[in-house]
Order: sequence, then structure tokens, then C-alpha cells
Amino acid sequence: MELVAAALDGDRYALARLISLIEDRHAAAQDAMSALFPHTGRAHLIGVTGPPGSGKSTLVNALAQQIRELERTAGIIAVDPSSPFTGGALLGDRVRMRDLTGDPGVFVRSMATRGSLGGLAQATNDVVKVLDAAGFDVVLIETVGAGQSEVEIARTAYTTVVLEAPGMGDEVQALKAGLMEIADILVVNKADRPGAARTARALEMVIDRNAARDSDAWQPPILQTIALDGSGVPELLDAIDEHRRHLCATGLLAERERRRVERELVGVLERELLDRLVSRLGREHLDRWIERVVAREVDVYTVASRLCETV
Repeated sequence: MELVAAALDGDRYALARLISLIEDRHAAAQDAMSALFPHTGRAHLIGVTGPPGSGKSTLVNALAQQIRELERTAGIIAVDPSSPFTGGALLGDRVRMRDLTGDPGVFVRSMATRGSLGGLAQATNDVVKVLDAAGFDVVLIETVGAGQSEVEIARTAYTTVVLEAPGMGDEVQALKAGLMEIADILVVNKADRPGAARTARALEMVIDRNAARDSDAWQPPILQTIALDGSGVPELLDAIDEHRRHLCATGLLAERERRRVERELVGVLERELLDRLVSRLGREHLDRWIERVVAREVDVYTVASRLCETV
């Protein structure tokens, strides 16, 4: 496939076209992914997540600049929220990442969630593989930062960076959102603002409590950054590299990759089987069952069971 060969040779237009095919679920996308797959498995996948307003896009921009200073390359996937009504997305991360424009060692792609559960578009995993195959040393995945997207990103990335920022409310309350369970590295961004030290102390208390329960596990470092001027960003990249070394030394990298592939395979099977079922039965048949559920004639579990019997 010419498009795949061109993307592997570094053609950025071909790379963008491939990603568009994947997002649109084009018929050629599956063959393209099969051709690309043998070239994957080299990039380190880094998730960057946290609440809205914590400065994720600015930090990703600063991280990419630091990566380039070390003569490494970075692919960036910025997942933007979609409208639940139109499916459209702001896709504003390209605007916020102007500093990276024109750098051949950086590729930025914004993606809409399209209502995907957990805040990640279904195509995100495939786009990660495209950037990996294209030879980028690091793939940075920035989440929407709303709902359960933080948990979802941990299932895609090898290293998950969780941001907090001072002045965004009760820090201890924020810790209850499940972010601590997925964080490999914790960052207090906008550290020049009042309350940064208090936010860091709140995080340290939870980390110390978790460390007491399992002294052999990786203990997430707590770093302070000012993404706007790059303060603390070199130390953050050092921590990311240290975490990758830890994953490799302990065998956890292979374990995370296996879990990631398992979840991806199950997700693809679910979509493929559903598509085949709807194609076989016809949309009209499915609509009739929906109307019966709406009329309270039958429940969704009974309908699902009967439909599965036809497979």
C-alpha cells in the first residue's frame, strides 16, 4: 500500500491521510494497520491527564520541546471533547501548540472523542500504532480531563502523568476521583500560584500512606512545574525515563503491554461482532426491538439474549 510505505518513509501528508482513514473507519484502514503493525512496539506511550484547567496542553507542548532538545522525536495525540449532539469538537490543541509548528520531529493530531466512553475515541489505539510505526520515540496522549477519561488513558499508556493545579478546589477531594490509582508521576502544575505547596503536601500524604502498604512498588514522584516557562519540565522528563527503566527492569512493561493488547482485542471484537449482528439482522429489525423496549413490552437484557441467539 503506497500510503503506508510513504508514511514509514516519513511523509507527513501520508501520515495524516492514514490517520484520517482510521478515524473515518475507511475500508482500507484495516489493511493499512496490518501492514504497519510489524513496525510497532518501539515508542514509549505517555498519558497526560488531569482536570480541565490544570494546563495539560501547555505542559505537553513544553514536554515535546524538551524531548526535541534531547534530539528525540514526539508524536502527540490530543483528545478533545465532542459535542454529544453534533459530534463536533473544538480541536483547539493545535492552536495551543503553535511552538511546535514546522518541527519535523513533532507530529500533532487532534482527535474528537465522538462520545466514546472514557473520553477516548475508538480510533486512538490505532493512531498510537501509526505514530509508533512512523518512528516517533515518544507518543504523548493528552486526555479530555473529564469524567472517567483519566482511568481510560492509564489503560493505553505505559507511563501516566497526572496533573493537579493549585486553586482548583479541595485538593483532598480531588484525590478521591481515582487519579491516585493510575498515576505513575504526579505533577503540580502552575507552581508559581498560591497554594502550590499545599497541593503538593496533600499529594505527599496520600503517597506516603500508599508506600506504607507496599514498600516494593513504584512510588509516584511529586513534581512541581510551570509549563508556561518550562520550569520543572526537564525533571519531569527525567522522571518519565526513570519510570520506563523501572518498567523494563521489573518486567512490568511487558505485563502492561499484554493487558493493553487484551483490552484492545476485546474492544475490537465487541465492535466487530456488533457490526456484523446489525448488518445481518438489518437496522429495521433492531429498531423494532428498540420500540418494544420503549413500550415496556420487553427489557434490554431479554432483547440482547434473543439477538445473540441469532449469531
